[in-house]
Amino acid sequence: MGTENSWKRIFGVNLRLCGLAVLVGMLSGFGAILFRWFIFWVGDLAYYGTFSRTYLPPSEHGLGPWAVVIPALGGLLVGLITGFFAPETKGHGVPEVMAAVATQGGRIRPRMALAKALASGICIGTGGAAGRVGPTVQIGSALGSTVGQYLRLPPGELKVLVGCGAAGGIAATFNTPLAGVIFSVEVILLELRTRSFVPLVISSTAATMISRAFLGPEPAFSVPPYSLRSPWELLLYLGLGFGAALVGLAETRLLYKFEDLFDLLPVPPPLRAAGGGLLLGGLALLVPQVLGTGYETVDRILAGEFSPTPGVAGFLLGLSFAKALALALTLGSGGSGGVFGPSLFVGAAFGGAFGVMVNLLLPGLTAPYPAYALVGMAAVFSAASRATLSAIVMLFEMTRNYEIILPLTFACVVADIVAFSISKDTIYTLKLSRRGIRLAPEMELNRLRVHRVDDIMRRTVEVVPEDATVAEVREKMARTGHPGFPVVDRCGKLVGIVTHSEILKALGEPERRVGEVAVRKPLVAYPDEPLDVVWERLRRSGVGRLPVVARDEPERIVGFISLADIVSRIGWSE
Repeated sequence: MGTENSWKRIFGVNLRLCGLAVLVGMLSGFGAILFRWFIFWVGDLAYYGTFSRTYLPPSEHGLGPWAVVIPALGGLLVGLITGFFAPETKGHGVPEVMAAVATQGGRIRPRMALAKALASGICIGTGGAAGRVGPTVQIGSALGSTVGQYLRLPPGELKVLVGCGAAGGIAATFNTPLAGVIFSVEVILLELRTRSFVPLVISSTAATMISRAFLGPEPAFSVPPYSLRSPWELLLYLGLGFGAALVGLAETRLLYKFEDLFDLLPVPPPLRAAGGGLLLGGLALLVPQVLGTGYETVDRILAGEFSPTPGVAGFLLGLSFAKALALALTLGSGGSGGVFGPSLFVGAAFGGAFGVMVNLLLPGLTAPYPAYALVGMAAVFSAASRATLSAIVMLFEMTRNYEIILPLTFACVVADIVAFSISKDTIYTLKLSRRGIRLAPEMELNRLRVHRVDDIMRRTVEVVPEDATVAEVREKMARTGHPGFPVVDRCGKLVGIVTHSEILKALGEPERRVGEVAVRKPLVAYPDEPLDVVWERLRRSGVGRLPVVARDEPERIVGFISLADIVSRIGWSE
């Protein structure tokens, strides 16, 4: 009967998650569409004085030097939002979602969706060199978290809905349903199980259908068919992978170096963001292509509109560096937007330059340079994020060009390996590491690692006051069957823990206060810790249970966890 009830509960949980996945997918799909249109509205109004939903590239504004002030004004507005309304909207968004899943049980403030849409929409619309993916992930995740919090779902289910929102946002943004699922598995949830995978697919499908109904079924980029000319050409893609790894790492280091430099300025955050926008506007006078997402320039590179000459190779290399610098100015100064789009731009320009050079050195023996630009897009993002499978699938879905899949996969894997050998952090995890939050950069399939203490800890805790007697505690142990209790002072703060061992040693003094015999500074667990860490702590110490305390208030008990709880959870969750 117990097994039957357990299976009924699992079925009910999965059915509920699948139903909610449809809702979250629809919400994230509409959120992605409205966010896209908002960027267009802001951009068209800022640079062209119109108010339409037709994308007009900011790089072709024709305003002359006056255009310098537009990114500065946008930065000022974004700085006001991030500085006084929602600080979490600063930056590229994905690390904040990763942190929410890893340390907060998937809880994201509901107003985050609106705040991120406003901040990033204004930033990108006024020329900020950032992308749409990071904000869309944060918007979708916030919507999923809001639904889960409203229904008071436990942390395990709440995290799944956060992942559903992220998957739906990516799927709707680029018409890439499979990539949305894989990105959520590889970066956000760090788990691959039926309980989470099925809702992710459902949410991504729902979001994609919403997106296609409003934006059409066309791929994000239209490219001519390219193919591998010869197996020997893989050696050239090997070189491209090495180069892309260095470019992706340089992009990451540049971004955080500028963030440190802007943080040193003794001015309020809104003025920092305005200063970054002003510098960006100055750079755009020299290289206007760096404004906004820059996808129109990527389209031109992929279409092969530039002649393969040494001058074009230098021009594309310059574009690659300028875009990385523009991204650093935008986000480093306090702007809001994603890093995926700029990474595609940087990769396309670098890959295009590489392709032009090999075309000039080996004429007629290699694919046209846009093929290398296409592979470079995925390889640079793979090196920067280490979300290699996501990069491969996303570029395939964005272009629907299967002929390039072999060099695409090969170069991305090479870029990943080289980047990992140089730096264990990614463009996402480095932001968390600088805050003291350590996450594995790759997905771990360890069943303990993908769960946190607050997923399974018991929140009702029986405690004993420190002035209770040994006899009273012994009687309570006999009555409840518990082998030990946390000991608290008159304010309810943890002062120690008492077990059968301490009580047996003090049986000769039944009126002695338990606070005198309790073990002071006991081992504890924290709600945001992965279960594998706590399992090892329990195993090494030889104790059966640990009090769970708040990380910011280590004397406040919020629950307890035992070996039996962990074994039970792993047994039914799979």
